Amino acid sequence: MSSSPGPAPKVGAVIITMGNRPDELRALLDSVAKQDGDRVEVVVVGNGSPVPDVPAGVRTIELPENLGIPGGRNVGIEAFGPSGRDVDILLFLDDDGLLAHHDTAELCREAFDADPKLGIISFRIADPETGVTQRRHVPRLRAADPMRSSRVTTFLGGANAVRTQVFAEVGGLPDEFFYAHEETDLAWRALDAGWMIDYRSDMVLYHPTTAPSRHAVYHRMVARNRVWLARRNLPAPLVPVYLGVWMLLTLARRPSRPALKAWFGGFREGWTTSCGPRRPMKWRTVWRLTRLGRPPVI
Repeated sequence: MSSSPGPAPKVGAVIITMGNRPDELRALLDSVAKQDGDRVEVVVVGNGSPVPDVPAGVRTIELPENLGIPGGRNVGIEAFGPSGRDVDILLFLDDDGLLAHHDTAELCREAFDADPKLGIISFRIADPETGVTQRRHVPRLRAADPMRSSRVTTFLGGANAVRTQVFAEVGGLPDEFFYAHEETDLAWRALDAGWMIDYRSDMVLYHPTTAPSRHAVYHRMVARNRVWLARRNLPAPLVPVYLGVWMLLTLARRPSRPALKAWFGGFREGWTTSCGPRRPMKWRTVWRLTRLGRPPVI
């Protein structure tokens, strides 16, 4: 006799906002409310700012100061109980994004149900006007075909789904990063614990095409957090290799003099400030990353 299926996995969503995009936030919340299947419970975190008006049933948290992207998202996770345990899956969505289809939450439920070792799903980000996915939004080295789904080694912070058991096992996002590379830090810890990550081209978040360098702190944070990422997670012999490769790549891109100055300032800061707890990944995780197409030296 076949056993009856269990209850559908519970899905929640965490959205952080600076309160400066009320129309976009409302459109995103409407797209979440239209998802097929059971209702997705939503928490909106005002990261150092008031939360604009939201529909009835959407929970809000207003933080007295900006904790940064990982800090704000961690507050959202804990709103669903310790490590988010009140739900099975959490969606993380940028407040100026929009779920393109009504079946995204249902596809997440099916994907996590079908693969017990799947821990994180990275959605495809597409421009709402052109449908184009920027190369940097495909989380793998072979990024020419954004329509190809695959196993990957990291994910996109504002367009993803995480099995909350991952947070229970490896912890949340690194608060101290504030902005940049916090997703890779979590991804590496999850992979080291045996979880897998998928990029799914059929799960789409519409998001206007932007340049990450629009943020004033971009170059400093990217460099500092790159050093912290390596110091926290890589076996000691790989730390100088990884950072040396990234220094060469940065120089090859020929940034402006002010950008380069900020980058080297951040690089120095990464070495002279605390990176948080060091838990180097196992060598078998290094090999797994290599087999997945992205050895942790690039």
